[in-house]
Amino acid sequence: MYVVCKDHLYEAIDDFVDVYEMPPDLYRLGEVTFTDWSQPSYCDMCSNPPVYLVV
Repeated sequence: MYVVCKDHLYEAIDDFVDVYEMPPDLYRLGEVTFTDWSQPSYCDMCSNPPVYLVV
């Protein structure tokens, strides 16, 4: 799972495919909520605010 900004979306997708050998599901963080998970404040790959959840 990756939480990334728009600049790192394609890198996160590539990493996910390399690890799991299948395409990920993509979600815009402003459009989804989960009961037992709170959105991180920063992208997994930089200090920008995250926009996408790559699962």
